[in-house]
Amino acid sequence: MLVKEVVALIKKDLVLEWRQRYALNGMLLYVGSTIFICYLSFNLNLGQLNIVTWNVLFWIIILFTAVNAIAKSFMQESPSRQLYYYTLVNPQSIIIAKIIYNTILMLMLTIIGYLAYSLVLGNEVKDHLYFIIAILLGAMGFSTTLTMVSSIAAKAGNSSTLMPILGFPVILPILLMVIKVAKNAIDGLDRDVSFDEIITLIAINLIVGTVSFLLFPYIWRS
Repeated sequence: MLVKEVVALIKKDLVLEWRQRYALNGMLLYVGSTIFICYLSFNLNLGQLNIVTWNVLFWIIILFTAVNAIAKSFMQESPSRQLYYYTLVNPQSIIIAKIIYNTILMLMLTIIGYLAYSLVLGNEVKDHLYFIIAILLGAMGFSTTLTMVSSIAAKAGNSSTLMPILGFPVILPILLMVIKVAKNAIDGLDRDVSFDEIITLIAINLIVGTVSFLLFPYIWRS
């Protein structure tokens, strides 16, 4: 029953996203314009963009893209529609569906951003497999955390202000560890060097996902 509800809710979000393509186009435009600004700022002055800056800049772009993309998770749901969902499905199905959908969305945006970023500003990555793992874990971490924060902020009625305040303490360690794993992949270091960070990222994603699953029903009832 739970699986059917989750699948149905994901399909609903996909259909709504396709019908309102201006939101997806806006996010793609944001990623593209930000990368182009970085190109104008650094590539026209050769030698200014070193590997560390390249890596950090990429993940900052992805972070702000995640905030803009996921902030609308619960903001776009009207109170009457939320009440309608309340009579049809379990709250756990809603939060799981939102997390999965936002993870898929972030993976798509991150991969597109990575390809565009590499095309415009070059690509110095030596271990592409571990960099893709960093992208996967980063997208999952941002999606899981910001989805839960979005639900809390939407219920508080001031989501634009609360989103960065509530999300920053959890997002910061995820961001720092993802940047470290990505830097190790860029340098081509031995994969065992990044093992602890990868296990920690997986643990954070599982903890945040479990907390979201347990606490969201109480938020939903309010």
